[in-house]
Amino acid sequence: MLHSVPLAQIWRGDFLESSHRGHAVVSTFEGEIVDAWGNPEHVILPRSSCKILQALPLVTSGAADAFGLTSRQLALSCASHQGAKIHSNLVLSWLKDLGKTDDDFRCGTQWPRDIAASNDLVKTDQTACRYHNNCSGKHCGFLTLSKHLGAGPDYHLVDHPVQQAVRTAFEDITGETSPGYGIDGCSAPNWACTMAGLARAMARCAGEESDTMGSAAARLRDAMMAHPELVAGETRACTELMRAAPGVALKTGAEAVFIAIIPSLKLGISVKIEDGGTRASEAVIAALLIRLGVLDAAHPASLKRLGPIHNWDGLQTGRISVDLN
Repeated sequence: MLHSVPLAQIWRGDFLESSHRGHAVVSTFEGEIVDAWGNPEHVILPRSSCKILQALPLVTSGAADAFGLTSRQLALSCASHQGAKIHSNLVLSWLKDLGKTDDDFRCGTQWPRDIAASNDLVKTDQTACRYHNNCSGKHCGFLTLSKHLGAGPDYHLVDHPVQQAVRTAFEDITGETSPGYGIDGCSAPNWACTMAGLARAMARCAGEESDTMGSAAARLRDAMMAHPELVAGETRACTELMRAAPGVALKTGAEAVFIAIIPSLKLGISVKIEDGGTRASEAVIAALLIRLGVLDAAHPASLKRLGPIHNWDGLQTGRISVDLN
């Protein structure tokens, strides 16, 4: 049995201060593993990294076209946004078009991570709402699909037609029968898969297949690449790295999961850091993109995740490095 391997190291001066172990897989559309670190068969919960897969039924069912969804809405359905105005305004507009309100969400209330939005709520003595939840775009997609199917309001339950459609699409594109699920932070089921299965799914999203699933994946992927600001937000890794590497779709997930979709190379990447350290997953995904030639190592978005570490006074105190030998 293969185990996790050291992937990212934090140095302070000449001292190795911390080490992050994990797994990473680079896969082709056919499922051939081009490169792997750790155990490709390691089973994980992909968390929000797989939102593009959870959004597939929104497109394949015909719901996206029936409701006239734009590429901005499709990008938001794959997002873990930070509740900025650009995100919340689009969510509220989408809800209105559906004839729904904040009460129809099942994702729970979350305070916005966007500083301006958070400050605005405090200054106006307001509280956060469900539409501020980082998964509210995905839940707009769930609500749209549920309305299209004529299904009930509890779209987050595992036996609901929406979540059963998600499971079918997830297993189809990963090429695996999921061993089970966990309940995500937004209350929806999150289906488990192997590292290889997740990378294979992202490689399939990188293709230009003419079948229904492939076309839907390409449409969602292109929406993410066209609107990186909606997928996460300013200062966030997904947004900044997609701007730095045009033509690549990226998505992070809780507990240090990260995926990449690279259409030009027809490759998919999955990364999981064992200890859940997000700084490490961001560094590893950046290093892999650099290794594959789709990201400039000298770009500020690269250096922010992979390179010097500075203290509050601007002094360089160390560095973060990635070992892909």
